[in-house]
Amino acid sequence: MYRIISTIREDLANAREHDPAARGDLENAIVYSGLHAIWAHRVSHWLWTREHRGVARILSQATRFLTGIEIHPGATIGRRFFIDHGMGIVIGETAEIGDGVMLYHGVTLGGQVLTQTKRHPTIGNNVTIGAGAKVLGPITVGEGSAIGANAVVTKDVPANHIAVGIPAQARPRKEGERIKLVDPDYYI
Repeated sequence: MYRIISTIREDLANAREHDPAARGDLENAIVYSGLHAIWAHRVSHWLWTREHRGVARILSQATRFLTGIEIHPGATIGRRFFIDHGMGIVIGETAEIGDGVMLYHGVTLGGQVLTQTKRHPTIGNNVTIGAGAKVLGPITVGEGSAIGANAVVTKDVPANHIAVGIPAQARPRKEGERIKLVDPDYYI
């Protein structure tokens, strides 16, 4: 029980850190659909890994209906995961997401093939993915990278790179460079 409460507190602190509009923990717990989606995913993933797959899928679809965020119960998600304005997020079954990852609305972590293999992306720690971005296939986005808004990523992105465009082109981050959410050079 302590671990559950600790995780919820960490999620609420993470929401305050990532969203300047976050007013307080009680309000955030009630109104943030991204928090609701990740909390429901943790339950559905727990069920999925214990072979209660039908119940896990039903819970994930009910959560999708209520939040507009679709996370397959098979997806693996790390700590301090934050979804800002989550509507339209899709995370596929074999996706793996590290710690400290942030997604904006409309992001797809999807597959490109219809076989029962690793077909969804692996996202490293401390990655930010901008609104509307599509990250497709069994590729890896390296730690500390950023994907620009509406980028279509179908190839690996090395650690500490920024990827923008269709198809996305990656370039190394400059020394000390931070993501500038309003800078059109980065489209995030």
